[in-house]
Amino acid sequence: MRTAEIKRKTEETDIYIALSLEGTGKSEIATGCGFLDHMLTLFARHGRFDLIVTCNGDTAVDDHHTVEDVGICLGMAFRQALGEKRGIVRYGSATIPMDEALLLAACDLSGRSFLGYALDIPTEKVGTFDTQLTEEFWLAFTREAALNLHLRSLAGQNSHHIIEGAFKATARALRTAVKIDPDFADEIPSTKGVLS
Repeated sequence: MRTAEIKRKTEETDIYIALSLEGTGKSEIATGCGFLDHMLTLFARHGRFDLIVTCNGDTAVDDHHTVEDVGICLGMAFRQALGEKRGIVRYGSATIPMDEALLLAACDLSGRSFLGYALDIPTEKVGTFDTQLTEEFWLAFTREAALNLHLRSLAGQNSHHIIEGAFKATARALRTAVKIDPDFADEIPSTKGVLS
């Protein structure tokens, strides 16, 4: 079982994450940011990851530190759970509709961090959630997970649908990428012999 446990405490946030890549989509999420809780719940479900996230953050200021730091810790958890990445498919992509929105996510568990972010989110807020924090989350995640992730909104007018579709598409792309390929189960999927 490829699992990870992350504990990270700063002056701004106190975070605990437990992740299992071979899960059933079960989650227990309590970040203090309702919209982020919703996104992480569906991320776990669509990725078939078992995920526990708790965060005590300075949300009295705003949600920025909580969202970014949860992204950091989730990325750390993926990197830890993947280990040397022996036998993984490595690449994954998904294009999904969410009502009027159409989202594409493509990832490479290359060991090199890059975020190609092209989500056209039309409003500054979804409820009380600052939509700019969507990019901050994925930047933090990709840096710590050491992966290449491209996100594109191909259509969409509703900010909630666009962000939710991006989380679902990324989860499904990662679900494919982290799978063990039985034909290459004892190999590192790189001519370099390492993915780091």
